[in-house]
Amino acid sequence: MVHPGSNVPPAPRRGGRKILPRLIILAVILGVGFAASQLFRHGSSSSSSSSSSSHKSGEWKVGDCGGPDPDDRPNGYTAFDCGASGATFTALDVQAASFMPDAIQCPAGTDLIIQVSISYGSKKSSGGGIPSKTVCGRNLSSSHPGDPGAGGGQLVKDDCVTSTAKEVPCASSGSGAYKVLALVKETSQCPSGTTEPMRLTMAIGRPYDVICAAKQ
Repeated sequence: MVHPGSNVPPAPRRGGRKILPRLIILAVILGVGFAASQLFRHGSSSSSSSSSSSHKSGEWKVGDCGGPDPDDRPNGYTAFDCGASGATFTALDVQAASFMPDAIQCPAGTDLIIQVSISYGSKKSSGGGIPSKTVCGRNLSSSHPGDPGAGGGQLVKDDCVTSTAKEVPCASSGSGAYKVLALVKETSQCPSGTTEPMRLTMAIGRPYDVICAAKQ
């Protein structure tokens, strides 16, 4: 049981995070129990024929689509027209690049987060690339681990967590789980109905320090 003021390890992003020191960027794909580094690289010769001109310069916008890069498996992603067979997600939001994983806060419903890196010259040049943007993606399929309560993506209101702040799917979490009512900076900001305020350890860039929760 967690009590007010107790320290709880920070709730993990669904699927975990990996830092790629060689590229000096963060790239994360989100999903239940699955962690992998994902990377877009863009340059003068890197875009596929189905990519738009905005992708060639790394200038992603909301509504653009992408999918696994067949020439850069298993970790590469690339841009596709939304109607192309290779497209697997669409961009819900496009943010600036960040070296602090907790500073990336994508919209609710985000299934994966990918850092865009612009490279100059060959697409396959190793160790190159300048962090440019962060793409918050939502799957084009019916699988949406980032939806509230689904157990994946970023922690949001209506997700479920264990007593140690680990996110779990609400539908299969059992009686020991808690429903997230709000994410705030101070325990005093928790809404009425909160029975389990969970204070997290400090994380630079994260916009909240307390999970306001109650038995679901």
